[in-house]
Amino acid sequence: MKEEYYDVIVSPLITEKATMASEFNQVIFKVAPKATKPQVKEAVEQLFGVKVKAVNTLVRKGKTKRFRGIAGKQVDFKKAIVTLEDGFSIDVTTGL
Repeated sequence: MKEEYYDVIVSPLITEKATMASEFNQVIFKVAPKATKPQVKEAVEQLFGVKVKAVNTLVRKGKTKRFRGIAGKQVDFKKAIVTLEDGFSIDVTTGL
């Protein structure tokens, strides 16, 4: 049962914007493209032992980049912005 939670949450996103969101009790994860908000909520609560207040999701479209004159496209990925209840926190810098 626990393995399916690891299929839902791919990795935490550690960016400047994600660091600023942590001040508002939010954590940002890269999630599976087919993952739903209830699945993300359940996975975060079970894996990290926290209480989730809300989950917002968005799909970041892949950018077109050029490398040595050859055009390529980055893959699309889904992000989940997870808002935690007051008193809970997740330290994404440590391993799971």
